[in-house]
Amino acid sequence: MATPKKPFDTDFIRDLAMLVAETDLSEIEVEQGDLRIRVARNVQIVAPVTVAAPTVAHHAPVAAPIAPAAPAAPATDTGWADHPGVVKSPMVGTCYRSPSPGSAAFVDVGTRVREGQTLLIVEAMKTMNQIPAPKAGVVTAILVEDAAPGEYGEPLVVIEWRGPPCSTRS
Repeated sequence: MATPKKPFDTDFIRDLAMLVAETDLSEIEVEQGDLRIRVARNVQIVAPVTVAAPTVAHHAPVAAPIAPAAPAAPATDTGWADHPGVVKSPMVGTCYRSPSPGSAAFVDVGTRVREGQTLLIVEAMKTMNQIPAPKAGVVTAILVEDAAPGEYGEPLVVIEWRGPPCSTRS
């Protein structure tokens, strides 16, 4: 008696599930001939939060203003891909710099950000995904235009640490 043929390759499905988990995608769908496989996971969506800029105490010393970096290079410039402060897109989608059309951008070049602060939103499959700052620092380049399509792994923003000057006095 012959054993029945598997309807699909379970190892392939495991590989797709691992790909979804590793890349933070919410789902992936593959079609080959008459076979269509869709692997999805539950994703908690957090609504965009508008945070007021912190106020500076009048008695605190004033730091020198942060000079903006050179104008943002196009995202196709591969020179940013290996930059240590680059924030890359975790998914394919449309990149939005503000929470809604006509409102202020989440960040601009020269904005000081804290870890976890929203830098922009990537819309993927009608889901708005906030892209948080992976570390605190200053936005030195924005590499995407508002409402522009973006690819997985594409450089979006560059954040560099620019703290107060170090003192060598004892």
